[in-house]
Amino acid sequence: MQVYNTLNRRKEEFVPLKPHEVNMYVCGVTVYDYCHLGHARAYIVFDMIRRYLLHKGYQVNYIQNFTDIDDKIIRKANESGQSHQEITEKFIREYFADFDRLGILRATDYPKATEHIADIIAAIETLVQKGHAYAVNGDVYYDVTSFPQYGKLSGRKFTDNEAGARVAIDDAKKNPLDFALWKAAKPGEPAWPSPWGEGRPGWHIECSAMSMKKLGRSFDIHGGGQDLIFPHHENEIAQSEGATGQSYVKYWLHNGFVNINDEKMSKSLGNFFTIRDILKKYSPETLRFFVLSTHYRSPINFSEEQLIEAQKGLDRLYQAVWENTSSADIERSRNVRDYASFEKEFMDYMDDDFNSAGALGALFNLATVANRDHSPQAAALLKKLGGILGLLQAEKKSAEIPAAITALADQRAAAKKNKDFALADKLRAEITAKGYAIKDTTQGFVLSKLSK
Repeated sequence: MQVYNTLNRRKEEFVPLKPHEVNMYVCGVTVYDYCHLGHARAYIVFDMIRRYLLHKGYQVNYIQNFTDIDDKIIRKANESGQSHQEITEKFIREYFADFDRLGILRATDYPKATEHIADIIAAIETLVQKGHAYAVNGDVYYDVTSFPQYGKLSGRKFTDNEAGARVAIDDAKKNPLDFALWKAAKPGEPAWPSPWGEGRPGWHIECSAMSMKKLGRSFDIHGGGQDLIFPHHENEIAQSEGATGQSYVKYWLHNGFVNINDEKMSKSLGNFFTIRDILKKYSPETLRFFVLSTHYRSPINFSEEQLIEAQKGLDRLYQAVWENTSSADIERSRNVRDYASFEKEFMDYMDDDFNSAGALGALFNLATVANRDHSPQAAALLKKLGGILGLLQAEKKSAEIPAAITALADQRAAAKKNKDFALADKLRAEITAKGYAIKDTTQGFVLSKLSK
């Protein structure tokens, strides 16, 4: 199996530090608001990677943190009149509500920054003792000039970051690139005692402290979005390796950006979508299929049309699973054959840096043959391989279809007859979002309820 390592900018053979065991850390969310499409992409991607490693027979220890103390959290608490704990507890609940719907496997553990203050302080003390950090007026900064390899993950050089160009100049710092490990308390802010006075941790140090606490000084995979490469992950390497003198992470994996209608997603542009916004119109599995239909390192373009196409593709695969699994199919199955070549095609794609887009292509090839051969064996393999991606596990249910759903299906049939295919696609999306699948046949449409 080959994985692309951001650290070395090439694909490398995947060999974990311990046989049959993978230790994996993925940067979690700052819990002050609802999760958005960018979060959905990241955690669907790393869930897919985790699922495939499990399929390969590895024991996977998967850690994902919650940042539960931060400037944005404090600001929201002050604006709302709530405590920072009330804010973070609410949005941790909302996090699980969203990602459970998307079929994300729960992590082995979800450490919180505020529960690891002692570990963070101990890590900072080590850095100060080793000459990598210095205290100024209750703040503690990491001295990037003390770590000669600073920039090795992002490829940036010190000359690329002149004072004031990308980093705000702070007179207290020795160097404008130096970053805060500990922040002195301000009036009205949450604070904890430390050797440097009351204060709270910086963002970067919490991930180093918690990942090494849970997985050891060196571990296999660290994941996150490309936006975290610099400065967050660069700083993690500097402070972790500065403290231990050991290699911190063997493989760095980063998912690509999300664009909305070919523009960067941004609240200021008005093209910002929360997960729950999307799930009002589309099923969770449609969103998951959409994310996995692009290689995880490539940028992904989100649009209404792309989601409709994803829904159509998912329907095609479900049709092949559901329509070829009855006892009648076994009786009329012809060209009984070994479908191992399709499984090999799927695995070859996944072994090539978790190429889920190619793997989905293999599933479509298998679906075509399942329909041609009326093969329950091929349908069963299709469901098995889809499960590795977290797809195709819903069971077809025979149930009374509500009149409102039938009415939407009738409207869709009329739209198709009038060649208004855009309206037909939107009506299909609405039917699916309400939990029903629609299949076109030569005799008309067939509706069925999707399991949750």
